Amino acid sequence: MSWKKAKDKVDSILAWTLIVLMAANVFNVLWQVFTRFILNNPSAFTEELARFLLIWVGLLGAAYAAGRKMHLAIEVILEQLKGKIREIAEFAIQFFIFLFALLVMVVGGIRLVAITLALDQISAALRVKLGYVYLVLPISGLLIMFYALVFIGDRIKGKEIQEPVLEAVNREGI
Repeated sequence: MSWKKAKDKVDSILAWTLIVLMAANVFNVLWQVFTRFILNNPSAFTEELARFLLIWVGLLGAAYAAGRKMHLAIEVILEQLKGKIREIAEFAIQFFIFLFALLVMVVGGIRLVAITLALDQISAALRVKLGYVYLVLPISGLLIMFYALVFIGDRIKGKEIQEPVLEAVNREGI
């Protein structure tokens, strides 16, 4: 399987995961509103569940955005560069993204998960071990590392994966 096919598969799985999590969060919040204002008996778990789902959506969404090269600040910088300097800058950016994801998100995330599981920290309403909630941090870090490796590999091969969003922006000059 080529890197492009693997990336497309990861993109698809990640997109559907985000859709399901976001839909679950919408239904969760709707349930909270219904129980609070219609039944006058607010549900005890929905606020905490919404918070945990938002953590997962935020971190997995960051990985998805990294995989689609949707980080606006990086693109603004790269648009100012041309030729070999741009290639070096793209490589350096992806290298530092990889390094950050490895050291902060994966290593730090694994430590956080291990500590919270060892301390047996449990959420108040859902009674879920917080280590499972924080597990999204190293998962997201691994996804960002995967995407950075794909982009670095393509840059070394002399190709550049152009995402549909970036193609439209470049074509329209938005």
